[in-house]
Amino acid sequence: MFINCHSYYSFKYGTLSIEALVAEAKGKKLDALALTDINSVAGVFPFIRAAQKVGIHSVVGIDFRNGVKQQYIGLAKNQEGFYELNRHLSHRRTKGIPFEEKAPTFQQSFVVYPFREKTFPLRENEFIGIHPYQLNRLVKSPWYRYKDKLVLLQPVSFSSKTQFNAHRLLRAVDKNTLLSKLEPEEQGDISDQFYSYADMVARCEGHSYLLYNSQRLLESCQFSFYFQAVKNKRDILGSDWEDFDYLRQETFKGAIRRYPDLTSEISKRLEKELELIQQKGFVSYFLINYDIVNFAQQRNFYHVGRGSGANSIVAYCLGITDVDPIELDLYFERFINLYRENPPDFDIDFSWTDRDEVVKYIFDKYNQGAQEHVALLGSYSTFQANSMLRELGKVFGLPKTEIESLIYHADKPNHIPDQYGKLILKYSQVLHGMPSHLTIHACGVLISHKPIHYYTATEMPPKGFPLAHIDMHTAEDIGLHKFDILSQRGLGHIKSSLEIIYQNQGVQVDIRQVEQFKKDPKIKELLRTGHTIGAFYVESPAMRMLLAKMKADEYLELVAASSIIRPGVARSGMMREYILRHVDPERRKQAHPVMMDIMPETYGIMVYQEDVIKVAHYFAELSLSEADILRRGMSGKSRSKDEFQRVKDQFFINCERLGRDPKITAEVWHQIESFAGYSFAKGHSASFAVESYQSLYLKAYFPLEFMVGVINNFGGFYHTEFYIHELRMNGADIQAPHINESDYLTNIKGKTVYLGLIHLKYLEKASVEKILSERRANGFFAGLSDFIARVGISLEQTLILIRIGCFRFTGKSKQELLWEAHFILNKRKAVATGNELFRQAGFRELQVPALEEADLRQEIVDQIDILEFPLDSPFHLVKDQTVPSIKARDLKQYLGKQVQIIGYLVTIKYTRTVKGDVMNFGTFVDREGDWIDTVHFPPVVKKYPFKGRAIYLIRGKVTQEFDFYSIEVESCERMAYWNAGEG
Repeated sequence: MFINCHSYYSFKYGTLSIEALVAEAKGKKLDALALTDINSVAGVFPFIRAAQKVGIHSVVGIDFRNGVKQQYIGLAKNQEGFYELNRHLSHRRTKGIPFEEKAPTFQQSFVVYPFREKTFPLRENEFIGIHPYQLNRLVKSPWYRYKDKLVLLQPVSFSSKTQFNAHRLLRAVDKNTLLSKLEPEEQGDISDQFYSYADMVARCEGHSYLLYNSQRLLESCQFSFYFQAVKNKRDILGSDWEDFDYLRQETFKGAIRRYPDLTSEISKRLEKELELIQQKGFVSYFLINYDIVNFAQQRNFYHVGRGSGANSIVAYCLGITDVDPIELDLYFERFINLYRENPPDFDIDFSWTDRDEVVKYIFDKYNQGAQEHVALLGSYSTFQANSMLRELGKVFGLPKTEIESLIYHADKPNHIPDQYGKLILKYSQVLHGMPSHLTIHACGVLISHKPIHYYTATEMPPKGFPLAHIDMHTAEDIGLHKFDILSQRGLGHIKSSLEIIYQNQGVQVDIRQVEQFKKDPKIKELLRTGHTIGAFYVESPAMRMLLAKMKADEYLELVAASSIIRPGVARSGMMREYILRHVDPERRKQAHPVMMDIMPETYGIMVYQEDVIKVAHYFAELSLSEADILRRGMSGKSRSKDEFQRVKDQFFINCERLGRDPKITAEVWHQIESFAGYSFAKGHSASFAVESYQSLYLKAYFPLEFMVGVINNFGGFYHTEFYIHELRMNGADIQAPHINESDYLTNIKGKTVYLGLIHLKYLEKASVEKILSERRANGFFAGLSDFIARVGISLEQTLILIRIGCFRFTGKSKQELLWEAHFILNKRKAVATGNELFRQAGFRELQVPALEEADLRQEIVDQIDILEFPLDSPFHLVKDQTVPSIKARDLKQYLGKQVQIIGYLVTIKYTRTVKGDVMNFGTFVDREGDWIDTVHFPPVVKKYPFKGRAIYLIRGKVTQEFDFYSIEVESCERMAYWNAGEG
C-alpha cells in the first residue's frame, strides 16, 4: 500500500538509507512497497537486493517533481517500464525541461497523480493518489465517483521526529536559507512515515478501497532482474564466436610481436587465459579495451594500462598494458578466476590533454543513434563532518566565527555550552555520511549491451557526457563492468617532452624501448642515487629516500619500491624490514620458511595485493575463492561483512589445524590487516615502473626539454619553482618572461629557457592572447612605446610585464620603463586600440628623470609577487648574510655531529606517531641548490612549527640510514628577511 517511498537518494530530502527503509517496512510487517525517489533511481538495485533478503515484494519507480512540487509518480510494471521511466526522466533532466502536469503515454508503467480538485481524463494505466488527510475533500470531489481509479498515497521520507528535523535541515541547506525562513511547501509532513496495516485501516476508515487498489497496483508490478548476467556490450562483431575468434587472432599476432621466441609455456598461458576469458563472458570487455587503445595509438596518444589487468598476458599481447606477466611471474587468478565473481579491472591512463577525446570516441562509437548505450559512471558526494557543521551553522544563522569555533570544539562535546551548538553537533552526526548529490566517478565509463536506460537514468553534467545515477558498487553488482579511462599528468610530461625535444634538437625519440631503458647505466645511476625529480611516481622525497636506501637500479626493485612505499606496508613496519633484508642477505634468514617459500622475490614479506591471496592460500590453506574474499574485504570492497568474518575465522582455524605457531599466525594476520587495503597489485606497480623508466630516460638524456615538459603540464609533486631549480642545476639559462621570446607556455631555445606568460599571476589570459596575436601578425616589438601602440591592454597589465622584466631587451632599467608607461598611458583616456599614434615619425623620445638604482632584492620581491616564486636565489633576501652554514653536500663529514645549516623550504610531509602525535619530514635546498632532508619529532614540531615557505635556520644532528643522510632537527626557525623600508 506504500507506493511513494523515498530513501536518502532523494537528495537533500529523504533521510532513510535503503537498509533502514527496508528494515522499517519489515518492522511494520509490510509485504510490498515501492521505492520512488525524487528524480533519482540511484537506490533501485540496492533496494531490490535488500527487499529480496527479507521477503518483501519490491516495486520500483520515480517521483517526478519540479523542485519539490510533485507532478506524478511512475511505477514500473516490469523492466520495460523501468526503461521508459528512465528515458523520460533522462530526456527532461539532460535537456533541462520541467515536467508537465500530465505524464506522457507510458506502455509498461503505471502513473499516479497527486489529488487535484479539477478532474481530467485518465488513461487505463493512470490513477489518482489520495493522502489520508485529503479524505474529507475527496468525498466532496467529482473524483469520488471513480473509486476504482483512486489509490492510497501515503508518502514515506523519514521514520522519526529526529529524522523529520533532519529532513527540514536538509531542505534549508538545499534552499540555502535559514531554517526559520523555510517555507512549509518546501518540506514534507511529519506524517510521511510507515504505518502498520492496522494503523492505515484506521486512518482510512470508510475508504478501504484505497488500500485495496494500491496493494493491487503493487502486485501488478513484477520487476524481475537477473543480477549475475554480464550486462556489458557484447557481440562486437555480430556474434560470440566471431568475437572470440577475433580476440584469439589479435592476441597471437601480438604474442609474435612481444615474444619472438614463442615458447610452449607462453602458448599454454595464452590458451589458459583465453579459455577463462571466454568462460567468464569477458571477451567483449577485452575487445573494447583493445579498440580504445588502438584509437589512442592512431591519434598518437600515450597510454599506460594498469590495475589487475596487467596480470594478463592477453592484455600484454594486445598492447592494453606494457607489463610482461611472464617476466614478473604475475598471478593471473588475481585478475580473473573461476571463483571470482567481480569483474576484471583495467585502468587505462591517458594524458590529461587527451582523455576527453578518448571518452568522446567511446560515446560516438558505442552509442547507436537515439539508443544510448554509454554513460559516465556516477558517484555520490556525501556529507562530511566539518562541511556539515558549516552548513548547519549557516542554517541556524550562526556567524562565521562561531561556526569555526564549533568545528574546533566538535571532538570535545563537553566544551560546547551553547544549545544551538549542541543541536548542530547532534544533527551533523545524524546527517554524516548521507549522500548530498550525484557526482562523476573519477574515471569510469559504462557501455551496456541493451540501452543504458534499462539500468539507470542519466543526467547531463558540465562535462557534456551523460552521467549514470548508479555508482561503481551498484554497477558491479548488476554485472555492468566499468571501463576506467583515467587522466594523468605524467603522460602529459612525456608527450610534451617528446614534442619539445623534436622542436629544440630535431630528434625523434622512441619512448617505447622500455627493455633497453631497464639496462641503461644513466637511468640506473639516477635510480640508485634518488635523482628522480620530475619523473612520474618516483619523485617524492619519500620515494627518492627509499630508492637511495635500497640503492635500487633494477626493474624488479623499482616495482617493489612502488608498492612498499604505500601506507599499509610502511604502517605494518615491513617497509623497513624489506630494506634490511634487501641490503643484508643474512637478515633474510629471519623470514618464516613458509613465507620465504611463498614470496622469495620479496624475502618473505607481503608487498603486493597478490601476496594476500598467496599467503592465505598457502600459509592458511584457504581456497582461492576465500583468499580473494579476504583481499577484497581488506580493501573495503567486500559485499558482505559476515562473509569476510567467516573467512577471517577460517584463516585462524586452518592455521591452528596446520600447527602454525599462534604468535607467527598473529604476526602474519597483522601484516595482512595492516597493508592489504593500501597495497598495489603487482601488475599495477609494474605499470607505474614502466612509465617511470620512460620519464627517467628523458630525464637522463634530455633533462632540459623533459623538465620544460613537466613545467608545462603543471602536474607533479613539487611546485613549479623547483622544476625550474632542477633546470638550473642541469645547466639551463633560466630567463624571466620576455615580450618577444616567451610564449603562453614555457619554451626552450638551445639551453635558454623562457618562462611562459601563463606564469604571470595577475596577467589576464585576454591580455596574453592580444600580445601573442599581435606579435604573430606584425613581428617583434621594438620597445615599450611600440608595444603600447600595438597592443591595447591597460596600464595595470603593462606594469606587470615591466616589473617582471619583459622589456629588458630595451636596455632601460625597470624604473625608467615604469615611469615611461605611466607617462604615456596616463595621457590617454582610453586603452590603446592598435593605432599608430606613437609610431609617427616626429614622436620624440621621452626624457626620463634621474631614478634610483635597481636593487637585486627588490627584483626578487617582485618575482615572488608576480610569479609566486623567485628566479634569482632567495638567499639574497636573508637579512643577516653572516650566519654560518655548512653545505648539504658535506653532511656525510658531520655524521653524528651537531650542525647548523640554512635551507629554503621545498615541501613538508605531515604524519603521526603510533601515539597520535604530529611529526614532520622536511625537504629543503641549500645555497648551492643541493637537497636537505630533515626529521622533526613531535616536541620539535610543537616548539618550532613551520611558518610557510621561507628560509630556515636548521640546527640538529646528522644521521644516516642505509647511507642516506638526513638531519634530526633540534630547532628550525624562520630567518628574518630584508625589508626595503629599512634600507
